Amino acid sequence: MLAGLPSSVEIREVGPRDGLQNESTIPVDERIALIDALSGTGLAAIEAASFVHPKAIPPMAGSAEVMQGITRVPGVRYRALVPNERGTMDALACNVDEIEVVMSISETHNYKNLNMSPDESVTQIVDLTELAHQEKTPVEAILSTAFGCAYEGDISPQRVAQYARKVLDVAGVDGLSFGDTSGMATPRVVSELLDALEEVGIDISQIGLHFHNTRNTGLANIMFAMQRGVSRFDAAIGGLGGCPYSPGATGNVATEDVVHMVEDSGAMTGIDLDRLIECGQLAEQLVGRQLPAQVLRSGPRTRTVAS
Repeated sequence: MLAGLPSSVEIREVGPRDGLQNESTIPVDERIALIDALSGTGLAAIEAASFVHPKAIPPMAGSAEVMQGITRVPGVRYRALVPNERGTMDALACNVDEIEVVMSISETHNYKNLNMSPDESVTQIVDLTELAHQEKTPVEAILSTAFGCAYEGDISPQRVAQYARKVLDVAGVDGLSFGDTSGMATPRVVSELLDALEEVGIDISQIGLHFHNTRNTGLANIMFAMQRGVSRFDAAIGGLGGCPYSPGATGNVATEDVVHMVEDSGAMTGIDLDRLIECGQLAEQLVGRQLPAQVLRSGPRTRTVAS
């Protein structure tokens, strides 16, 4: 095992939500089939749905039907993103295991995505967290554009840390995750954010990180963050994804590639890579094109060919 890494790492699959939201609409039954296949890989958490208005993000229409139609596997947490009170109530009615609330540190991106300021988003997160906690459902706050914004450029890591501290202290969320919405993170930028979080008393071993691979730095960012003690990362099957409100953002880091790298480094994920590759092949069938995951093409480094 490489020195200084966590002994185990949790990879959270976001393909069925963050991955498919940027695609042409996939039928509900096919989304269910993908989630059910992913549930059999050993993943501990799957972002299965987003309870947004279908006019805002049409590919996420039918999220209630998706949640009601999946076969839930014990030990897998099925998560859903919610933008407002209506979405929260709908998600809770579907018995999601975890609620995700989101805000952007960037003023411009937050207005484009949620039509409010970041400070207004904090107030909303307080209300949504209270609703979820009434049903004893845990809440994670996702702070988007934490590593930079396509509209505003660099985002101060101290500003990110201040908002992170605020949603912990004021809203009482159960977890924090930081999103590289525009794919602007590099190991240096990750280091600066982790330093800023530690300066305000946030335990970085308990946070999640969400990287896009827009500039091909996603795996490097994850390896660097692991060396700093972070052990929870989002990834999307096949490298699906993007952001409809962030110009130029490409897919998430591919789950197959992340699992392959993490396991090869000596940290455990509990995920069956062969089954995961089969899920990547299914995802390609659903979207009708080749996806960017490298391990989906080449297989693990130990794969041999006949001489």
